[in-house]
Amino acid sequence: MDLLALMGVVPDAIDPADIDETPLKAERPDVYARRVAADKAAVVGARHPGALVLAADTVVCAGQRILPKAETEAEARACLALLSGRRHRVHSAVTLIDAAGTARHKLSTSIVTFKRLSAQEIDAYIASDEWRGKAGGYAIQGRAAGLIRALSGSHSGVMGLPMFETRALLITAGHLALSGGNQQELPLG
Repeated sequence: MDLLALMGVVPDAIDPADIDETPLKAERPDVYARRVAADKAAVVGARHPGALVLAADTVVCAGQRILPKAETEAEARACLALLSGRRHRVHSAVTLIDAAGTARHKLSTSIVTFKRLSAQEIDAYIASDEWRGKAGGYAIQGRAAGLIRALSGSHSGVMGLPMFETRALLITAGHLALSGGNQQELPLG
């Protein structure tokens, strides 16, 4: 929501889609991100007909392997150990459904490179609890920023909402002026 506020957009409601986010067999990470964002938007759009609905999904992947949204320390440790010292991709998909029911989609892909992490660095990051519920077991907007050696792409996309793509969707749909935002109803999925 903070990223939307930077564009002058204030949502009237936040309505979690609560969908099954299980990847399909052999589903590519970028396709998965697009599908989940579109599914979230469709579910929320059905509950708010005629509203402007914005939904997003962010996927961290190593090769074609989709990393989980870490819920346990073990998952977070496994993610950080896998990402340590290597590059990985972050796909952040956005879907916007306008008042007429037209869906528009954008995808941002970024490449993130972690430094080689020591056991102590992983322990300290795990102790921060920032990883909980985060794709790939880290939050770039927090302490993990100090562990990232390089980023090519969208910092806001890695955070979970690519601002450039989101702004473009809102402008195309006529719900954001080139100089700022408005107060349109915007349930988020």
